[in-house]
Amino acid sequence: MAVILETSLGDITVDLYTEERPRCSQNFLKLCKTKYYNFCLFHSVQRNLVAQTGDPTGSGRGGESVFAKLYGDQARFFEAEVKPRIKHKKMGTLSMVNNGEDMHGSQFFLTLAPDIDYLDGKHTVFGEVAEGIDVLAKINETFVDKEFRPYKDIRIYHTVILDDPFDDPQGLADLIPDRSPEPTKEQLESGHIGVDEDVDEMAGKTAEEVQEYIEEKEAKANAQILEMVGDLPDMEVAPEENVLFVCKLNPVTTAEDLEIIFSRFGEIKCCEVIKDQKTGESLQYAFIEFDKEKECENAYFKMDNVLIDDRRIHVDFSQSVAKVKWKGKGKGVTFPKQDEKPRENYRIKEATRKDNYELVFDEDDDDRSREKKKKHKEAAVSRHDTDREKKHRSDRGDESGHSKRSRTDMEGSRHRADREMSREKSHKEQSRDETHRERSRDDRSRDERSRDERSRGERSRGERSRDEISRDEPQRERSRERMNKETSRSDKIKDRSHKHRSHRHRSRDRSH
Repeated sequence: MAVILETSLGDITVDLYTEERPRCSQNFLKLCKTKYYNFCLFHSVQRNLVAQTGDPTGSGRGGESVFAKLYGDQARFFEAEVKPRIKHKKMGTLSMVNNGEDMHGSQFFLTLAPDIDYLDGKHTVFGEVAEGIDVLAKINETFVDKEFRPYKDIRIYHTVILDDPFDDPQGLADLIPDRSPEPTKEQLESGHIGVDEDVDEMAGKTAEEVQEYIEEKEAKANAQILEMVGDLPDMEVAPEENVLFVCKLNPVTTAEDLEIIFSRFGEIKCCEVIKDQKTGESLQYAFIEFDKEKECENAYFKMDNVLIDDRRIHVDFSQSVAKVKWKGKGKGVTFPKQDEKPRENYRIKEATRKDNYELVFDEDDDDRSREKKKKHKEAAVSRHDTDREKKHRSDRGDESGHSKRSRTDMEGSRHRADREMSREKSHKEQSRDETHRERSRDDRSRDERSRDERSRGERSRGERSRDEISRDEPQRERSRERMNKETSRSDKIKDRSHKHRSHRHRSRDRSH
């Protein structure tokens, strides 16, 4: 027993509990058969809760059961079926809407999250979604207004009954149309974006217009953020249009130089090069205020990228609202008048002072604060003196009665202190003797370890020398043999040379 709901976001197939909820299932099936739900709006979509529909008027206050068409207005609603009890456990649970008196008409809803237990017992569950959970997810993500109405319409286009186990009541055949009816003008006028309407704001705009639109939206968003954090007095506040912002200045360029250069465009009311508060050095940007907006505009077009003191400057309209005064929340802002000078409540501290504070009050305010502090201090001192005098009187009256007890207590405390000192001294001596004994034990153990190590070292050296001697013996034998061979060879050479000399002598004698 299933019904297909063809919606503007996709098809949803629902299975009905015809055995557990026969009355609700019959009412739903017969309404679908008469095409009652065609073009009904999802008039309430609460994220992760429910998506409600079934009211042809789209207001959420209409709708009637199929029995009203058969038996009249007295049968507009029918009683809720409470047994057996079925809970809203699944996402996609199908329930009839309770009109407040445990009565049902034509409105129903689909749950958009599991385990919505606080709906149990209030609304009658009579089915569940078999296919189309992805469509429910799309409905759940739709944007809605403060009354939970979707900004873009979501409608039921058509209903298809796959199986109907209930017989048609008498007279229902006259209510079934031959074809699906066309929607009325009242049904399509929801006051929101229609299903077939194009919501593309960029349609028909050039690339420049689209870029300008995006930049405008970003500027508004940034202004709103600055208002939230307190950097702007109001989101709609705008800077004065007769002030130029000049940057990329040479540090040697002064306000007088800029005033002389820019004065050819018109009268200049104020020219200020911003400087560091501590060092007094130029921060290389300035503000120039003209008397008229037209003069400021001419300077903007002609002075950008001009060379001043070997620097190419950049000129733009000022975006600063530092001089704007905020009247209060919802009261707007005011700009300072021409002759009005801002009251200086603070001044930079003198270089000779070495406080931890960078700013101090003006002298008048400082004098008044010092006088207030002085009076407050004198009053506190007088109150303190009075309290001390009263306490002294009370203590002096009780002193005679407590003098004897205080002397005995002092003597007892002195004796206790002496005993404690002697006990501590003995404890310290014991601890000192104990540490001395431990040190002597450590010294003896250290000496024994050093003797053992020396003896082991001597034994290891003796064994090493014997091993070296045994290892070097073959080498010494070879060296002796080599020396013997060399000695015999030298003896042979000497004999041979001696024989040769004797032979020469004999030959010489023979010649003579």
